[in-house]
Amino acid sequence: MADDQEKTEEATSKKIEDARKEGNVPKSQDTSAFVTLVVALGAFLALLPWIKARTIFLYHYYQSLIGIEITKEVTFQISMISFREIIFMVIPLALAVAIAGVLANVMQTGFLFTTKPLMPNFGKLDPIKGFKNLFSLKKLVETVKTLLKVSVVMGVAYVFLWEFTKELPTVIYFPLYDQLAWLKEKMIILAAVILIIFLVLALADLLFVRYNYFKDLRMSKQEVKDEYKQMEGDPKIKAKIRQIQMQMTRKRMMQEIPQADVVITNPTHYAVAIRYHQDKEAAPKVIAKGTDLVALRIKEIAMNYNIQIVENPPLARELYKKCAIGDIIPENLYKAVAEVLAFVYKSSNKMR
Repeated sequence: MADDQEKTEEATSKKIEDARKEGNVPKSQDTSAFVTLVVALGAFLALLPWIKARTIFLYHYYQSLIGIEITKEVTFQISMISFREIIFMVIPLALAVAIAGVLANVMQTGFLFTTKPLMPNFGKLDPIKGFKNLFSLKKLVETVKTLLKVSVVMGVAYVFLWEFTKELPTVIYFPLYDQLAWLKEKMIILAAVILIIFLVLALADLLFVRYNYFKDLRMSKQEVKDEYKQMEGDPKIKAKIRQIQMQMTRKRMMQEIPQADVVITNPTHYAVAIRYHQDKEAAPKVIAKGTDLVALRIKEIAMNYNIQIVENPPLARELYKKCAIGDIIPENLYKAVAEVLAFVYKSSNKMR
């Protein structure tokens, strides 16, 4: 019983889908932050000429105000133009970052829209439970992860900055343009190194989050059984339904036997009832078949309706094996069945 309660089974597709409906999906914040950061940097570099143009416009606008009396109307005009230009510079960058944030989440979890997490849950207002969550193992792990990530980034940045400072005694003798070029080069190197570190940390965090997510969704054997019952129905009920269906099929089959032309038997283990309506059917049809007790019942009904019973064990076994009820007999059995029917028609003086 203890084994049934241990969560040793991988989560089923239904369990994962139910979790998604609840808004519970594996989402790495580091991965989202990395994608957003990369897009933000790319958007900033792409928008740099635009930002430069708006900044120059503001510079010339402020220069044009020299010597103008600062009144309330002028102050309002300066505020509105400054606000407009800043908005023009910020909005494209903000839109790029917002779209990047959405795409980063969609890349991890796929498209998901659910309002379940927005529904009020008063259980979360329990102060005791909240205090326990505050000092839970999960929170401790997250804190340690954050400290490690910050330490790694700061450590690597410090190492590179320390190496850069060793060049300063030489750089101070460069012309201003060369100094700026040196500074730009070192900033690009430092940014590239930090981005690579963020990428490694994001991938590690993504794997860690997904591992913990599927580990938390693991199910016990009993939960898998219960879910199967909910999806497929109780096996006992299904077995009962199949039994009833078989009984109904057998009943309809028995009602068809009086229309048979002949019953071919094994003689005791198999019985197959054949009907042939030349005007309606292209070939003889199996209208009933069975083994053992069902075979005895078929023969009993046949005798009650004076339907001839022919013993032909090989043919009876082949018909039982290859034909379902309602099937036309296969071509390779035409000759054998035709001989049986000819014998039956001749002996009963029937004409076809």
